[in-house]
Amino acid sequence: MHLSAQTRVAAVIGSPVRHSLSPVIHNAAFAAAGLDWVYVAFEVAAGGARMALDGMRALDLGGLSVTMPHKDDVAAAVDERSDVVKRLGAANCVVPVGGGRLRGESTDGAGFLRSLGDAGFDPAGRRCCVVGAGGAARAVVLALVDAGAGEVAVLNRSEASGQRAAALAGAVGRLASGDGVAAAIEGADLVVNATPVGMGPGGEVPIDPARLGAGQVVADLVYHPIRTAFLERAAAAGCRTVDGVGMLVHQAALAFEAWTGEEAPLEAMRGAVAAQLVERDFSV
Repeated sequence: MHLSAQTRVAAVIGSPVRHSLSPVIHNAAFAAAGLDWVYVAFEVAAGGARMALDGMRALDLGGLSVTMPHKDDVAAAVDERSDVVKRLGAANCVVPVGGGRLRGESTDGAGFLRSLGDAGFDPAGRRCCVVGAGGAARAVVLALVDAGAGEVAVLNRSEASGQRAAALAGAVGRLASGDGVAAAIEGADLVVNATPVGMGPGGEVPIDPARLGAGQVVADLVYHPIRTAFLERAAAAGCRTVDGVGMLVHQAALAFEAWTGEEAPLEAMRGAVAAQLVERDFSV
């Protein structure tokens, strides 16, 4: 990588952020596309999002990725917001639009839909079940609704958070609880784990895999390990599975395209992620 006074800088902010795979993904993309860009990670403590955006303006950064705990604060502090950001109240991507103005975007939901498309699944008119009600889950719920899902059931331990996530789905959304949980899982065409359950060693699963059956599509947003215990159990039950790497790469690709105006080199990005996960022993 050759850096010069002409090199454009993009970055990710978060806390913690040193574990982030975003620099690996984006630097591979810049290299493959032949762009004089570099991507770095900045540790920004909670409450520092507005100052980070001021720094982005002052330093004329080419783009910014946003992870926890800053997504809500960034959405409130940018000058412009996409429709999805307005509805979610959260942004994971900031795009400079000229004159020091910044636009907040959310690429998580669209990235998830692209990963489903790679697997040949179209949620239009289908029954979907989302496990979780955090930021990633809300982005998935909204994306499924916008893609025309016939029903989106939300499963979550906290009823209040679950209700907020289900409310994003409007008339097709509902919070499944009690006896309705089993029916929501068993009757779904798509089941999505949008919680951190299953991350790292231990083999935990977010729901009882015995509820899954042949013909269902099961997606896990967790990407380390790539093949989570949940996906392995789902595959054994005859389900088609979608791992979390697809969403990770596609949401980054959408940010790359918004910043650079160039088509994202997806294969280079996927290869960089796979190599890094193997190096970190997250592949199994």
